[in-house]
Amino acid sequence: MIAVETENLVKKFGSFVAVDHVTLRIEQGEIFGFLGPNGAGKSTTIRMLCGLLTPSAGRGAVTGLDVATQPEEIRRNIGYMSQKFSLYDDLAVEENIDFFSGIYGVPRERRGERKEYVLGMANLTERRRAMTRDLAGGWKQRLALGCAILHDPPVLFLDEPTSGVDPIARGGFWHLIHDLAETGHTVLVSTHYMDEAEYCNRLALMYNGKVIALGTPAELKNGLTGHTLMRLDSTDPLETMRALEGIAGVQDVAVFGSGLHVTLDEPETAARVRAALAERGIEVMRLEQIEPSMEDVFVAMIEREEKKAA
Repeated sequence: MIAVETENLVKKFGSFVAVDHVTLRIEQGEIFGFLGPNGAGKSTTIRMLCGLLTPSAGRGAVTGLDVATQPEEIRRNIGYMSQKFSLYDDLAVEENIDFFSGIYGVPRERRGERKEYVLGMANLTERRRAMTRDLAGGWKQRLALGCAILHDPPVLFLDEPTSGVDPIARGGFWHLIHDLAETGHTVLVSTHYMDEAEYCNRLALMYNGKVIALGTPAELKNGLTGHTLMRLDSTDPLETMRALEGIAGVQDVAVFGSGLHVTLDEPETAARVRAALAERGIEVMRLEQIEPSMEDVFVAMIEREEKKAA
């Protein structure tokens, strides 16, 4: 069953095209990720699907409801969590839950049950009377997620929900997302964290308002086949990058941590790389083939788009 779909969805602000003919089909129970840099169009796409922005062109539907003509109905049938913490700091944890139960129209006879579910799901039962302002960032995000699902919406939109949260808290948050998907909820989540992309069933890589790649994390990594990715550690990374610029067969060089990721047209090119660096007196401590990460996919796809534009 299709939970969310778009066809050539466009959003313009004056002459600026924020979302450029985006077409998607997202299944019920899927964790679908929007991956891309700031300004790529992720948040604008989500806001159109939430009925918060009217499309300039194209079509979109959420649980069969049209985003252009039925935005009110959509907002009643989804959960939405923005990248900025949007609950009330001067209320206690359970007071925020009570307030949003009313906002989302949870039937009075179900509010107690839903409150206990949210407190348990977010592991906040022992903190139910704590002031929200006193919670650490990760706990605040858990509370925000809990409030977004109080009315048990079939589709949940999370717009960079872990921005500014420490890695351990981010991991715990993603466990909650997977638990929701396993119970049939569809989750659309935007992120610029490459490691979080691995947690999604499928991804849309967005850049300059367009979807430039679409598939599972494994499919996107396999899309780099035909090239050889090497990890290169040397005594002088900056000089190494300069030296690699003119070598035939070197497709791309990117900084990763203290070393470099080098994309070659074939494994045999590695011998030319070693020889060229030796001529410049650069010692190679490590040069070995590695599996591409989502960050490698991200860098390669964006560079491909920039070459097309040039």
